[in-house]
Amino acid sequence: MKLSTKILLGLLAVLLAAQLFQIDKNSPTYDLDNDMLAQVTAPAEVKDILKQACYDCHSYETKYPWYTNIAPFSWWIDEHIQDGRKHLNFSEWGNYDLKKKKHKLEELIHEVEEGEMPLNSYTWAHSEASLSEEQIKALIGWTKSTMEGL
Repeated sequence: MKLSTKILLGLLAVLLAAQLFQIDKNSPTYDLDNDMLAQVTAPAEVKDILKQACYDCHSYETKYPWYTNIAPFSWWIDEHIQDGRKHLNFSEWGNYDLKKKKHKLEELIHEVEEGEMPLNSYTWAHSEASLSEEQIKALIGWTKSTMEGL
């Protein structure tokens, strides 16, 4: 057997073994009243933007597509979700103090204005999460007015 065949079979064995280590797709139980959209008034357009472009990684309302069943892709995606929730979790909004809420809204504005959010790697697979200039303006405008109202 050639060395390249052995390497290929070894890689295949590692890939198959990796499938035994699946990510946890269970969302924690949480108080729905703590969700940002339950606490802050937002127009339908902004709610749609947040749900389509943000909530998968920044809430407990994550939708896991079929490819999250394939390791190591699933590990990479899970890392993004855990990191996103750590930075901003809309499902935990009601548990944030006023200072933290304002800071998170400032970060949201900065990240969206700079084109850092939503992540390019996310919008490649979720084209509906790509924000138009009009959507960016609506989201930023709403976020700024929400900050003023806090």
